[in-house]
Formats: sequence, structure tokens, C-alpha cells
Amino acid sequence: MNLKNLSTFVFQFYNMKYLPIDNKLFIENRKRFTSKLKPNSLAIFNANDMMPRNADAMHLWRQNSDLFYLTGIDQEETILILFPDCEIDKRKEILFIKKTNEEIATWEGHKYTIEEARAASGIQDIFWLDAMPVILNLLMRHAEHVYINTNENDRYYHEVPYRDLRFAHELMRNYPVHSYQRSAPLMAKLREIKSATEIELTDNAIQIAKQAFFRMAKKVKPGVWEYELEAEMIYEYISSRATGHAFEPIIASGKNSCVLHYTKNNEQLKDGDVILLDFGAEYGMYNSDITRVLPVNGKFNTRQLEVYNAVLTIQREAKKMLIAGNERQPYEKEVGKIATEELIKLGLLKKEDVLKQSADAPLYKKYFMHGTSHFLGIDVHDIGNYYGNKFAPGMILTCEPGIYIKEEGIGIRLENDILITENSNIDLMEKAGIPIEATEVEALMK
Repeated sequence: MNLKNLSTFVFQFYNMKYLPIDNKLFIENRKRFTSKLKPNSLAIFNANDMMPRNADAMHLWRQNSDLFYLTGIDQEETILILFPDCEIDKRKEILFIKKTNEEIATWEGHKYTIEEARAASGIQDIFWLDAMPVILNLLMRHAEHVYINTNENDRYYHEVPYRDLRFAHELMRNYPVHSYQRSAPLMAKLREIKSATEIELTDNAIQIAKQAFFRMAKKVKPGVWEYELEAEMIYEYISSRATGHAFEPIIASGKNSCVLHYTKNNEQLKDGDVILLDFGAEYGMYNSDITRVLPVNGKFNTRQLEVYNAVLTIQREAKKMLIAGNERQPYEKEVGKIATEELIKLGLLKKEDVLKQSADAPLYKKYFMHGTSHFLGIDVHDIGNYYGNKFAPGMILTCEPGIYIKEEGIGIRLENDILITENSNIDLMEKAGIPIEATEVEALMK
């Protein structure tokens, strides 16, 4: 290990739970991004805000996904400027980081040194953050186009102006005659396709989730509380170097299994119920997303097994369509048709009613009301183009059909993470050895 790599290892070993990531990933990501910019363009990315909670406390901080994708820097108060056509020497890639001192080190711990940030990101031109305004002013005078970074995830609507957005407004006030462009469409296209390193990081997150599932499955029995299972999950995450949850976990027993985003996790498991576990681990900023359903007493009853196998059938058929060249919207429609057939078999829908249904309001949505797949990556609902975009090799999508029968208190959702390849796909959960067959799940509980 050379001194540069050793510097990165020492910083990340003592400041992050996950092991160091080779900076070649971030160097290549920057090359791919800058190759898509218009000539004479400058792009700016900010770290996420530190968000106040109450009094002097802060919410748990997480790095801006795009900034991490381009730098590997996992620290607040960081700014990246990319200017590939810049004529000023050494100003094509610039990273600004928080300047530390003895007092900050005492209260908050070690922060990146210039050399450590250089080693982690592969960026050579690094300054303390207070130098940014002067350098930016110089660069703006030589740039024609400015790419600003905004959160354009299809699921996101903001009410609180975030740092990148505030920064964009400030730029437009100070430099009103520049041509402003959006980074988000470029980042979405890039982040859709995962590299070998990103797939490996996702595999690590899946392995951690697997061990958490095994640990929880052995704990499930009547009388246990949902939060006790969450505690088992957290133990496995932290002891396996995960940063933590990919999202707030859903530990939903009985009637709670029919609540799609149930996160209270505060009820007691009852004999004869099922429990739905929807959770994921985050490792090195990459996420897993898994859902499994267990019988609380260790054995599915006849009705639960019928519904479980129906959902498993839908998932198997859906996975066959997660291949390069297919499109999201036709795929979801075909999954809906399969779900409809299974719901008819379960006696929940009637054929004659289905024949008369509105195309805009299919009847299966009463029992399966969410989509089947979403992109997975640095964000658990990762950015990407869902509309008019064909599935392509390197994409990772979830496959998570469900059937929720409120009147029976049975909610079944089964979710695996699927990597699309050149000729087919790889079920990363299956590859990791995570059981999904009802008999396998029952055996695991024993």
C-alpha cells in the first residue's frame, strides 16, 4: 500500500464505518459526467445541509448523493467545481473542504486534510472552503455555461430550500447573464448504470441485510415486539460496518402488514399473524432493499400460503421481464395483468368484473396499489428515467409485487434486487442465498 492509499485508508478507517473505496470509481465518474457538458461549461455541486433538529441538536447528516458519486468525499461543508475546458492551469477539477482546527478536532473529531481529500477523491486541486468565493468569481468570468445541481427525483417535492438550490439562486443573482443548465438529467443517466465497483458495494449491502434477516427470522415468535426485531437488525448493521438503514425499516405484523409505509414498529406479534419485514442496509453509501414475510408462529396457514405463493408467482414472472430493451410502463402493465389473474384465483376479483374494468382504474390496484420496480443505488429510490427509457445492462431495479387484504389482515410483499445484464438478469438476493420460498422461510425460523 503506497502512502497515498494509506492516507485514504487511515482517514476512512477512523471516520467512516465502511472500508475505503478505490478513488478510480470517482475519477471515472467525473470523466463520464464532464464528457456530457457543453463546451466551456462549469458545474458546481454542494454537500448537503446540516439540518437542525431541536435546541442545539442536528438530524443525522448524510452526504449529497451526486457529490459523493463524483468525489467519494463523505464530509459536510464540501463543494466541487468541474470546469473541463478551463484554460487556467490546474483549475479543471477543484474541491473545497472544511478547514479544521484544534477546537473542531476536540469537539467533532478528525476532518479531511488536503492530502487525505486528494487521496480519497483523486482530485489534485484542493482548497479550504474560505477560498471558494474568490476562485469561483475568477472561473465564472471564463465560463459560458453553468450547470447547477437540483434534486429532480420523480418522488421529491421540496418545501425547504436546500443548499444546492439556494446556491443556484445566489449564482443567478450575482451572474445573471450566464447560460444556466441542469446537471440532474445528466446525473440521472449516469447513475442509472452501475459499474463493477458499485455492484460490489451493493452486494456488500445485500450481504449485511441477509445476515440481519437471518437474525430477525430466528427471533420471530408470538409475544415478541416489532421494535425488538428492529433492534436485532440494527445490531447486525453496525457490527457489519453498515452506515445504518437504507430507509426507515418497516416491521409490520398483523394488520400493520397492509400499511405500505408503516414505520412505528411498536406492536406485539400475535400467534396466527404474518409479519412483513421491508428493510435495507447502507454500505459505502450504496443500498440494499429487501422485503420478506414470515408467519409469526413459524407456519403459514392455508390462506396465508395461498396469498404468499400468489405474490411469489407474480415476482417470478415480473423478473423475466426485467431485461435489456424492455420499458418500464409496458412492464408495469404486464405485471398488472399477472396480478389480476392471481387475484381472481384467490377469489378477490371476478372475471366478469375485470372484463368491464376501466383501463385507467384497473381493479387489481385495490389489492396491489404500488409499482413493481424502482431504481436502486446510492439512494434507495435512485434517480433514473422511468418514462420512455429502456432497461439497460448495469441497471439495478427492485422487484416487489404485493397483495394486501385489509379485511383479512394479510399483507404479503416480496422484494428482491435485480441486476440487468447483457442477455438476462441476476437476482442479487438469490445470488446472496437469501431464502424466499415459503418452506425455506419456515425452515429458517426453526
